Amino acid sequence: MLRIDAVGRHFAGGVQALHDVSLTIGAGDFVALLGPSGCGKSTLLRLIAGLDQPDSGALTWQEGHAPGVGEVGFVFQDATLLPWASAEDNVYLPLRLRGVARPRATDDVHAAIARVGLTGFERARPAQLSGGMRMRVSIARALVTQPRLLLMDEPFAALDEFTRHRLQVDLLALWQNLGCTVVFVTHSIYEAAFLAQRIVLMTPRPGRIATELASPLTPGADRRLDPAYATLVAAVTRAMEGALAE
Repeated sequence: MLRIDAVGRHFAGGVQALHDVSLTIGAGDFVALLGPSGCGKSTLLRLIAGLDQPDSGALTWQEGHAPGVGEVGFVFQDATLLPWASAEDNVYLPLRLRGVARPRATDDVHAAIARVGLTGFERARPAQLSGGMRMRVSIARALVTQPRLLLMDEPFAALDEFTRHRLQVDLLALWQNLGCTVVFVTHSIYEAAFLAQRIVLMTPRPGRIATELASPLTPGADRRLDPAYATLVAAVTRAMEGALAE
């Protein structure tokens, strides 16, 4: 789907967020960008989304152009919902901005809400929902356009462990069912090992790719109980310790 070649990004004040980053993302991949805070993970995600441009290097899309409107979904660290709007209205927002009339959008909106397990809460406002439910609304909003590429920037970081585990399982199921490509930013080794097919480990600023690890795990709710999961977590931990020591 996408080839990233020797990408660099500098910000005002001389901050070098990314240096010589190269990565290939295939259609249908689930890629985790893993690293400490400030290593450029979110910057790289914004470059992929087209929200920012690199100072050096290039991003080359397989079809010769970036995905079109509605083909990229973005889930931020915060749910970023309109507080005065219902869950249904929040999910409808991307379609409304594209000029899709409400009657035409209703089935797609309800389907997206159902995918994240919130049927029955369509009229609830964000203040009436738990943190996990608000994040589900945010994910439904990203999915309502049926994107080819789903970008997620530490979406579960602020949630309690129980809610986080549940949403991780649900996200894996959504990825398998929808067949989209997912790029997921996290600073949790355990989350990356549970979710991703490919774990891309980034170094502290300036962000570089230290190494990439492939997951041997089969997607599923019980993969945390697989001995291979513990082995993968240990391998990622050793790789991160080595990257931090450089």
